[in-house]
Amino acid sequence: MSRCELSGCGPAVKNLVSHSNIKTKSRAFPNVQKRTFYSLTLKRYFQAKVSTRVIRSIDKMGGVDIYLLKQKNENLSPRMLKLKKLLLHRVSK
Repeated sequence: MSRCELSGCGPAVKNLVSHSNIKTKSRAFPNVQKRTFYSLTLKRYFQAKVSTRVIRSIDKMGGVDIYLLKQKNENLSPRMLKLKKLLLHRVSK
């Protein structure tokens, strides 16, 4: 199952509706890519599986550090949550 590590978006359940109004359940998976990011605050690279929507949002916000700090903790994977705590610790100094 593909799930974005930064936004938490996963497969969505939808109905395919035919012309005769027969509903067939199907799943729509997010376009998840493995991407390497560079954190300016931590001065290191890290890899994450992120959706293409999140990649565009990171570019628009101006970096992965800003995006991570604005995300809610419930949406982040445990690995990204550790990274966010490191960022908060480094920013507070």
